Amino acid sequence: MIEARGIHLKYPDGTSALKEIEIRVEAGDMLYLIGPSGSGKTSLLKLFMGMEVPTAGELIILGESMSYIKGPQLQRLRRRIGPVFQEFRLIKGRTALENVMMGLRFLELSSKELKEQAVNSLERVGLSHKLNALVDNMSWGEGQRVSIARAVARRPALILADEPTGNLDRENAIKILDLLDSFRDASTAVVVTTHATHLIEDRFDSRIVEISNGRIMERAWGEA
Repeated sequence: MIEARGIHLKYPDGTSALKEIEIRVEAGDMLYLIGPSGSGKTSLLKLFMGMEVPTAGELIILGESMSYIKGPQLQRLRRRIGPVFQEFRLIKGRTALENVMMGLRFLELSSKELKEQAVNSLERVGLSHKLNALVDNMSWGEGQRVSIARAVARRPALILADEPTGNLDRENAIKILDLLDSFRDASTAVVVTTHATHLIEDRFDSRIVEISNGRIMERAWGEA
């Protein structure tokens, strides 16, 4: 799924975001990247999504080298990744169902198949009663679930979630983490960034990597 060996990332302004990152993620893994804001978690997720290119080192995502991939090949890879962004990126003035269907528009599916896949995804995140509700009128937590439904509707091999519990209370935050955990299986891995370490302290079947100042500082609950 993911192999990162000696990864460095330096931005054009000279900022060194990541240094000597070594991580391996296998199918079926639930990996938490923890650390304070600005530690490098989001930068690492951007590398995994192909939004940034490593300055040095070797990064393999779903069998593809991220140092050389571009154009149509990168687009095909991204279709196998389900991103859940902090800001959701939902389209205002559209329903939950329309938002999820738009996330599937690049797939070679009929209109009927697109709708069925989107409906199934929304049902799985507990929003079967909100299919035709405008996302503008939804709570933060409901918007997060639409975002997750859009990510998993494409049946990705890799789900990447950036701070998915940011504005939720403890109870609803745990529900979101449980929901994300439910999508990992023999062919799917899930990677989540969070600074809320208190939410994952009891998740002993997961893998945790702590990042500080762009470096891996600690590994816990299984090597990563």
